[in-house]
Parts: sequence; C-alpha cells; structure tokens
Amino acid sequence: MGWHSRRIRIVTWCAATGPLDAGSAARPVADRDRAYPSSMGTMRPAHLESRLELADVGRLARRLLRRVAVAARTEDAPVQRALWEHLGPQAADVPVVRATWPGYDRVNVQLGLDAWLAGPGRRHELAGITGFHPGPGLADLIQNEQWRGVRMGSPATDLLPAGPDGATLACWQCALCLVVDGQRRLAVLLQASGPEVCVEAACADRGQARQVIDEIRRLSIERNVFRGHVVSFGGEVFGPRHQELLSFLQRPEVGREQVILPPDLLERIERQVVGVARHVSWLRASGQHLKRGVLLHGPPGTGKTHTVRYLLGQMPGVTVVVLTGTALNHIGAACSVARTLQPSMVVVEDVDLIAEQRDSRSGQHPLLFQLLNEMDGLGEDADVAFLLTTNRADLLEPALAQRPGRVDHAAEIPLPDADARRRLMRLYQRDLVLDLASAAAVIARTEGVTASFLKELLRRAAMYAAEDAAGPGPGGAADRGDAKGKPLTVRDAHMTAALDELLDSRNRLTRALLGGHAAQGSPASPNLVTP
Repeated sequence: MGWHSRRIRIVTWCAATGPLDAGSAARPVADRDRAYPSSMGTMRPAHLESRLELADVGRLARRLLRRVAVAARTEDAPVQRALWEHLGPQAADVPVVRATWPGYDRVNVQLGLDAWLAGPGRRHELAGITGFHPGPGLADLIQNEQWRGVRMGSPATDLLPAGPDGATLACWQCALCLVVDGQRRLAVLLQASGPEVCVEAACADRGQARQVIDEIRRLSIERNVFRGHVVSFGGEVFGPRHQELLSFLQRPEVGREQVILPPDLLERIERQVVGVARHVSWLRASGQHLKRGVLLHGPPGTGKTHTVRYLLGQMPGVTVVVLTGTALNHIGAACSVARTLQPSMVVVEDVDLIAEQRDSRSGQHPLLFQLLNEMDGLGEDADVAFLLTTNRADLLEPALAQRPGRVDHAAEIPLPDADARRRLMRLYQRDLVLDLASAAAVIARTEGVTASFLKELLRRAAMYAAEDAAGPGPGGAADRGDAKGKPLTVRDAHMTAALDELLDSRNRLTRALLGGHAAQGSPASPNLVTP
C-alpha cells in the first residue's frame, strides 16, 4: 500500500472517530464547520461540508498527539488531573482569586475556612499537597507542567494556640479542597508557609470566587480566637523567617485596694481608660471621640505595670494586645488586631525603648513615630485605647509635642510618700506577722524608695526571721516540719538587719535595680541610683 493510500485511511479513521476537540464529540462535522467559518469569513459550500481535505490530516494528527501527551503527563500529575476532572475541560481558563493574611492570623483563617466548607448544601474532598514549595499558587497547579512531582495525601497540620489555658487548633499547612456548592464547582487551596497565610479560590465565575474569599475573611473575623482576650506578640525563633505569633495571657485580677496611688491620680486614670469604655453609647451618641491615649510615666518600680494590670482586670471582654521587649517592633500588627477586634486596647510597656529605634523594613523613622501614626490613623469612633508606660518621659516629650492629640492624658506615678509606704507594707505583708516596736522608724528610713524596694525588704526580713525560727545546723525546726502551716513573725532585729543590708553602700546597685533612691543615712552613687 502506498503512502497516498495510508493517508486516505488516516483521514477516514479520523472522520469516523469524530472531532478531537474537548466538548465537541457529539457535534457533526457540518455543525462544526458552521461554528468555525473559513478565514475568508464565509460559510463553506454545501458540497464541501462532509468532505475532508488532505491538509486536515496534519492538524488532526497534531491534536491527537497533543491529547495523548497531555493524558500521559496527567498520569504523572495527580493534582493537576484531579483539578481538571473537578473543574471540567475549561480548567486551564478558570480564573483564580487570591487573598493573604499575616502569619499570626493562621488559626483564624483555618476557622473561617472550616466554617465556609461546612455551609449548607456544600460538600468537599480534602487532600494535602506535598512537594509544593511556597510561592506558586492554584493557577500553577492547574496549568504549569513543572509541578508534575506534586503529590496528594493526608493534609499535614500544626497545633497552634487557639485560646487561654493551652487550647489549640490543628491548622493545615498546605491543603486542597475540591468543593461542590450547588451547581458550582470550586477549588480552594490553603498555604501556610513563611510569614503569610494564603487562600486561593478557583471558579468559572470570577465574581463567585471573590465571594468565597470575602466570606472566608468575614468568618475568620467573626470567629477570631483573640477577641476578648489578652494576647502578646512573640516570634517563633526557629520558625520560617521568624514568623510572628500571638500567645494568650491570663487577664490579671488586681483589686483596687492593691493599687497604692494617690486617690485622685487613680481616679483620673480610671476615668480616661475604663470610664470611656463603660460609656461608649452615650459618648458616641453625643458625637464624642472614643480613641484615647494614656501615658503612665515615673521612676522604675513605682507601680506603672501594676496599674496597667489593674486596668486590664477592670475591662473584661476587651481585646488587649501587649507589646514589650523584643515584640515592640510589631506595632503595626498590634494596631491592626486592635482595629479589627474593637473594643480593644494596645499596651506598650517601656515605650521610651522605641523612641530612637528604627523599623528595620523602612529604616527611615523611629518606631515611636510609627506608633503615633497608627494612633492618628484610627477613626474618632474607633473604640481603641493606647496605654503606654515609660521611665523616661523626657525622651518622648519632643515627639509627642510634634504630634498633639495622640496622647491625651499623661499621669506621673510618683514615689510613694509616707502614707503610701505604710499601705504598701500592709499589702506586701500578707500573712507575715510584724511585731515591731516602732513601724514609724521603718517608714522614716525608707524615704525615697519604691514599691519594689518595700516588697523585697519584707521578703528579706522574713528570711532573717525564718533563720532564727529554724535554729542553727541540721535538725532545726524547719527540717523537722514544726514550722509547717505557721506564718513567720518579723521583729525589730529582723527588719533592722534587712534594712541595713539593702541600704548599705555596698548594695547601691541592688537598691538602684529595685528603684530605690538614696535613703536617709545612706548616700548613694549618682552613677548607680536612679535620679
């Protein structure tokens, strides 16, 4: 048989098996010709409708080979094959909508996606993705042949904090959901690698894909696990690119009687922080702004942090984001959380530490300016409070003066006066028995010290009392268990010994670390004592 005869047979076989284009198997040749007019823009004559030309052989053969090659490749691309089978023959043209969240929001994104998948009339198949490096997305899985090595399996998960008292939630690392939602077929891909969480939705209708992303975002906010809790930023030291994480803190329970401050000072702080939170409806109805900034300043050890703890305990249900230490560079993220989860509060301790520190990403402005800009960027009706503490108000004053209105109340937490020191002694005494001939002498010798100093003074006096009660050498009362359940009694000798030890010139650094000024009869070095 000659080449020409073999060619005629190929043409005849192709005509018998029908067209190779996807979705056109049931369409006769005449219909296909009418659907695709010739290059001249006219319809084929009737006597050519059922006749194949030899020039068609090459085109049909190429299509056949392409189909065979694609089929062979998809055998080695299970994820691509699953997507094509689920989304249909036009999978390569399906639009993809993408959204990202910061890494600390990963647990909330998981909750939002879980809630969306569980919606009425919605069912899905779930598969984990392995061998898929972060960066490429759902469109690459559908179209790009370089991901033929990607495989499907059970989704890998990480246990992430989801509430106080150790509550956790299993969150997917990289998972593909093939979703059937009524008449719609969708694919949703979640990736959680690096500092961001990414969710992509593929659907024949781009508007519907965008609705899916918007609904997942809404549900993630609605079910946000940080709402109403006290949380703190930290870094996952060994995680990818030092991913930002939020951890849960216990809301402090500090009674008002435990805050030893001048009464009018505490009342003004309470009115500005707690009072606004309690009267939101009236203030909003009267057109008054809700956002506020309060600065607590004063020497170390005077009770600024203790006052903050008291205020947090007075605001149950308010979301609180605490920034301190190395977490101070997460100002932008903290303000974003506070803005989303109103009513809320941002606590920045030792804010003077960021007065000169610059953001490593921009390198242009001190982080303090970023904080002030974030405070100014909130709307006046935003129920967000900023509570700042500092030992060096002088470092902040120039920046605050240049941006008036960000901090609307500055409260100086003073060194305790004689009456306050007496109340602090009673507070820190707890179950300790004080058998002193003259408590006034102790109060007089502690002029210029802080609450931290007095707390340590009582502990050291208790140690002297314990050594006396135990007796010398092994076999003393403490070793025999005679002291079990019995509070210690501190007498004048114990208190005098503790005071002498702390006020000794050789303990200037210890006294400075406790926030103590030079006390009577004990000159202090200006290099070691807080001025």
